[in-house]
Amino acid sequence: MAEMWSLGDVPAWAASADEAGRLVLDQSFDPDSLHELRNCVRAAAVAAGMPDDKAAQVMLAVHELAANSVLHGGGAGWARMRVVGAQLYCAVSDPGQRGAGDGEYAHGDRPDRDSADGAAWLIQAGHGLSLVRSIADQFSVASGPGGSQVIAVFELPEFQVGVTGVTGQ
Repeated sequence: MAEMWSLGDVPAWAASADEAGRLVLDQSFDPDSLHELRNCVRAAAVAAGMPDDKAAQVMLAVHELAANSVLHGGGAGWARMRVVGAQLYCAVSDPGQRGAGDGEYAHGDRPDRDSADGAAWLIQAGHGLSLVRSIADQFSVASGPGGSQVIAVFELPEFQVGVTGVTGQ
């Protein structure tokens, strides 16, 4: 899967085993463990410094990405969260290959995209990614023969305004 990261703009920690930041979550998931993943993501976001309301948004984003992996990316995946500087990186990866024509959705059993059912499927399938795009500060998708990974990045509040009121202090 590492070869695919050279194709996109993905942080170095996602492409290698190097420790580039503090790992706060490293967990596999499948359909039976999505509820457990939600709890762990929220706890990890709080431990990383997110206030409870923002941690709930992080949890929702990672859950949506994990649910997409279960439904469209091979039935299981891996979630990792890492604090890098002033940001919380949330990466969800799966072994399934994403669809070549649409860039974000798996082929699987979806209906023909030119049919009425196919158009409805694409709208429904895109809802989770649209939600993540709207709540994350940054968002990227990388896909290749070895799998797919979506990264949502959230700014950590304690780094946004320092004691002196200057960003990053």
